[in-house]
Amino acid sequence: MRPLIGIAGNELLESVPVFGGMAVAYSPNGFIKGIHAAKGNPLVIPIGSPETAKEYVSRMDGILLTGGQDVSPHYYGEEPGLHMQATFPLRDEFEMALIAEALLQKKPIFAVCRGIQILNVQMGGTLYQDLDHDYPDVKIQHVQKTTFKFPTHSVITEPGSHLHELVGGKIQVNSYHHQAVKEIAKGLKPVGYSPDGIVEALEASDLEQSILAIQWHPETMIPDSELMQLFFNDFIERSAKK
Repeated sequence: MRPLIGIAGNELLESVPVFGGMAVAYSPNGFIKGIHAAKGNPLVIPIGSPETAKEYVSRMDGILLTGGQDVSPHYYGEEPGLHMQATFPLRDEFEMALIAEALLQKKPIFAVCRGIQILNVQMGGTLYQDLDHDYPDVKIQHVQKTTFKFPTHSVITEPGSHLHELVGGKIQVNSYHHQAVKEIAKGLKPVGYSPDGIVEALEASDLEQSILAIQWHPETMIPDSELMQLFFNDFIERSAKK
């Protein structure tokens, strides 16, 4: 059977004319296509009560965390700075419950952009609230002006890591984030860095956990990029083993 992948969904909080003002639960279509192409079955999990996370995760073979709003600094003991963007507390709370259950049940996790950030926070790490104002060594565009399907900067991978085995020592990625991992949570290890030193990828330090978390957006680069499809193929392979 094809692995069943739970994609943590988002919600449109503002009225959009095409939906007649109705609220919409969704996932960007690139994630759906990436999972389908890797021979997995995607299922979007709508934001709900944290109490439902256990049952959702128990029925999934893997959990995919996607991009979106800023993670509330409340969860890592800070007040929101002047350069924070929109947060969505209900989404934070629900996704943290999904992560907790995925870790408890040892289900594979693939985390993208906001996904790497909320994973790190849930496990006890912190974030830079805004790179341009909080990270003194920023030297490259982390919010690229080029169309998202094209890469704009490199990521150097850590030798011996799963990421390194997957893509080699260097990979060209796209970039659309103003927050980033700061203090790394216990249970995670850095395996990829941008040229100016930002953590761009994390993996589990516990061999019993199967985690790959990245800061860029492979879903916007497929189907044109076979390299970015590898991340979905790898996730399905990891999920099929559980």
